[in-house]
Order: sequence, then structure tokens, then C-alpha cells
Amino acid sequence: MFTGDCLRRFGLEQTKVCIIGAGPAGLMASIHCAAANAETAVFETNTTAGRKLLLTGGGRCNLTHLASPDEIVRSFGPKGRFLSYCLHKFPPEHVRRFFRELGLESVVEKDDCVFPSSDRAEDVRDCLINHAKNLNVRFYFDKSVKRITREGSFFAVHTDREIIVAEKVIIATGGLSFPQTGSTGDGYRFAKELGHTIVEPRASLVPLVTRENWPGLIAGTAVENVKISARIDNKKITTAGALVFTDNGIGGLAAWDMSRHLTDRLPAQKPVEITIDLVPAMNETEFEAYLLGLFAKYPKRTIINVLFDLVPKKLAGFLCRRAGIAEITGSQLKKGYRIKITQLLKKLPLSIKSTRPIAEAIVTRGGVSTAEINTKTIESKICPGLFFAGEVIDVDGPCGGYSLQICWSTGALAGSEAAK
Repeated sequence: MFTGDCLRRFGLEQTKVCIIGAGPAGLMASIHCAAANAETAVFETNTTAGRKLLLTGGGRCNLTHLASPDEIVRSFGPKGRFLSYCLHKFPPEHVRRFFRELGLESVVEKDDCVFPSSDRAEDVRDCLINHAKNLNVRFYFDKSVKRITREGSFFAVHTDREIIVAEKVIIATGGLSFPQTGSTGDGYRFAKELGHTIVEPRASLVPLVTRENWPGLIAGTAVENVKISARIDNKKITTAGALVFTDNGIGGLAAWDMSRHLTDRLPAQKPVEITIDLVPAMNETEFEAYLLGLFAKYPKRTIINVLFDLVPKKLAGFLCRRAGIAEITGSQLKKGYRIKITQLLKKLPLSIKSTRPIAEAIVTRGGVSTAEINTKTIESKICPGLFFAGEVIDVDGPCGGYSLQICWSTGALAGSEAAK
């Protein structure tokens, strides 16, 4: 057991709060710790902070999603109840105000996604780390934590070359997605060694692999807006957004969001059937009427030439040739052809057999069980003084800034509570 005399005798370095991980959750936690006058140290495996943060939003950093706390809670489904308190304490508007007060303005786009006005993720990262340093947070870069042990009323954080003794510890190490940024699952091991249950990590917000091979024939073809539907446990699930055909399946926002609902079922012996609506702005009746109007106006045009106005040329050509209707013209457009075209574009079927590997996922599903974390403090129910923040917790949301919002909210709450 470490005592005050023991610490002095062996010259061990001490801190009030030790944070493992300098990603968005860890940086936000460090700022809230230090702002409450708690001595704070942050350990980061990488040589710099926020490596994964720099990749978010395609390098633009989707800071949050402009919605009420209740709307954000609902978007997380069953896990929303666990997140409710921290989201109400530090909602999207507070995130925008936080960065504005640090000199970083943000803009809201038409889909309610919020980005820094500069469109630079680097500015978000630099804003956080500079503010933390101004609050005297101590950063230990290129320091890999090997284990965390409980020593009486203290925690001992062990690296290759030293031991840091802390009253409180916040684990903010992220999940298993994008391991090249430092997310290697160490936080799960630390939590498990301190008595926590780890829900099996799975890929979330990740491309989907199809049983059919034909998507590979048009790999790289993108559709700006689609709707994907699946029926799970007799409930219809629908996602929307951009779609990209890949070498072995589908990607893009609509596919990534659908992966959240399928990942717990995959891989499976029986693939999950989905349908893709390539023209969601029209229902089937409106779409048939649209086709009739076009072919009446251009009776000599082929189906392919007409569909070029609706979907990318490569996709239109492939689907029509595959269905054997590529040379049909407006003057030949009988009811049977109209039905076939409608099925192709409004209910394009695919069978999903697996996801791409978790290393390719945007976020990780699974992690430290929420049943073992206090919702109002983000402190462990099992190991007092231990806190969690960000992706290491078993919560994952849809695309559009939701995941970063959880990093900000859980980080802010963990930091404030650990400083007490």
C-alpha cells in the first residue's frame, strides 16, 4: 500500500488525477479537471495528442450534431438512458459555446452537423491542447501505460520507466477502431484488471460486405442520397445518406449507419437481407408516373439514357444490362418493364454477410459495461476513484457528430467529478 511517507521515501511522482489517453475525451476531461484546480497529468502513447480527432469529418472535424439533449439521447437507442445525464449537463450548445469562448467559431450545415468555421480538425485539437497547457495540465507523450493497479487509497500508473501515483484515474483510451492512431484496446484491459466487465468490441459505422459479387464491378460508384431498409426482429430499420459501392459490398454514410444495427448479428450463416432505394425523393407511384412522363416526351430514348438523370451512368448501365432491359425504349415501355425498373431503383436487393474489420470502423461498439458505471458521475461502481470517458465505454451512436458529442459530454463530466 502506498502512503504519503512511502511516496516521499521512494520519490514517486504524484498527481491528483491521471488521465490515460489524449484524444477528444481525455483532453476535455483534463481541461475540466484542471479548471477545478485539480493537479492533472495525461499519458498518451503517441507523440502528439488527438491523432484520431484529426481524421474526424474527413479532416474537418464534425464537432457535434445540433439537436436537443433528448434528441441525442434517442439517437443512441437503449444506451441513451445511460447517457442522458451527461448529455443534459454538457449538450451540443454547450460544446459550441465552449469552443467559441476559446476563440474557435463553428457553423451548422443543412444536415445539422456542426463543424469549425475553419474546416480544420487541427484547429480543434490545437485549441484543446493549448487550453489544457494554459491550465497547467502535464502531458506525457510517447508514454505507453502498461498497467494500472490499486494500492490502498491510491492508483499506481505503470509505464516502462516510471510509476505515477494518483488519487483518481480516468481511462479515455478509445476503442479498437483505427489502431494506427493508438486505439489498441488497452483501456479494456486496464478496466478488466480493475474488475470491470467488457462487452465484446465490434465494428460500428463500418462498410458492409455483401454475399453478391456484383458491387465490385462498379466499385467507386457513389450515389448522393439513398435509403437502406432491413427488417430486424419484425421491426423495419431505415438509414439514409450517401452510398458508395466497394470491392466487396457497400460503404458511405447510409451503409455505416445501417452497420450499427447489423454488427451484433454478423457474421452469420444466414445473411441479412436489405433493400436500397436509389431515388428516395419519390415513392413508387410517383416514380412510375415520372418514367411515363419522360418516355412519353422522349419515346426513342433507351431506359439507360433516361435513368442517367437519376443515378450515376455506370450504375444505371450496369443495372439495366444485368436486368436485360438496356435497349428498351420509351415506345416499348410496357407495364412489366415499368415494374422491373421500379424494383431495380426503389428496392434493389442485397444480402449482407459481414462487416469489414473493426480496424476499418469509425467507432467501436462494445467496451466497458454501462451497468458498472454511475450515470451521474461516470465513476466506476466497482472501483471508486476510477472514471471512464469516450469510446472506451459501451456506447455508440450514428454518423454526424454524435460520437464526438459523447466524448465531450463524458469527458467533461468525468473531469469535473474526478477533480472533487
